[in-house]
Amino acid sequence: MLHTQRFLLLAIAAMLVACAQTKAPAAPAPARSAAATAAAATDPVTSDPATIDAAYPAAIEEVAIASGESYMVGIVYVAQGAGPHPLVILLHGYPGDERNADLAQSLRRAGWDVLLFHYRGAWGSQGKFSFSNALEDVGSALAEARTASFAKRFRSDPSRVALVGHSMGGFLAITAASEDPGVRCVASLAGANLGLLGRTAANPDRRAEFEKALGGWSGPIRGASGKKLVAELMKNADRFDTARRANALATRPVLLVAGARDAVTPASIHHDPLVAAFAAAGAKHTRSVVLDADHAFSDKRIALAHALVDWIGTECR
Repeated sequence: MLHTQRFLLLAIAAMLVACAQTKAPAAPAPARSAAATAAAATDPVTSDPATIDAAYPAAIEEVAIASGESYMVGIVYVAQGAGPHPLVILLHGYPGDERNADLAQSLRRAGWDVLLFHYRGAWGSQGKFSFSNALEDVGSALAEARTASFAKRFRSDPSRVALVGHSMGGFLAITAASEDPGVRCVASLAGANLGLLGRTAANPDRRAEFEKALGGWSGPIRGASGKKLVAELMKNADRFDTARRANALATRPVLLVAGARDAVTPASIHHDPLVAAFAAAGAKHTRSVVLDADHAFSDKRIALAHALVDWIGTECR
């Protein structure tokens, strides 16, 4: 199935190519625990913690998150130390073959809790998948992360939440953060501009090909046909355009990472226009990184982790 997905994604990318402030005062840094101070002395991307907090060790725990009438399955990578720890909500793509668990581990070693969950209708979560539902699901995850019970169970800080998304997850992160001023910062990794797909699908020939491509992923996704998904993209082309979100995020830290060899969401189509939109919005806290990598950053995982951990440690604390 992965070979088929890769072929279909490459076909979509080829069609797209053819159709082709003043800086706000920084908030005071929270007091660092002894464990966090010790972790800072090592590289969390490539090294295990120098010391172990026996009273509050790192852990991984399952979580069920209510969204609509359904529950989504997820896990929380809990950082060691008493906390409270800042939290990253890590958003995978469509259908989500790359979950970026290595990034979650690096972030946890850097002192962050990480919530990784599956949208409704994906990978065993209840309900039906749609792009709009996935956006609602991110809102549900944010609401859950801000509850007192979640903060107590996972020693997290509900006031320090970041969204990090890959591919479709990048679209979700940018869009959800722009609609939620409580999101501290946002990172998009090889992010997709679904609004662009929606406008391209206005061409009947392209629409038929998109329907066939999106409908080909049946294994981990429930309740979504190719026709339904493409119709949704067309209906929401403006709302799903990530470039239109730059003004709302202009004062917050934003990381945009692209792969120079990405044939799924080519940088010239999905990354460069977004960087330009943030520049036009007068954003002063946007960082753009282009790695010599494919869509999944397959041979640049360490470089990707460093880019993310370095950025989040300096811009999002």
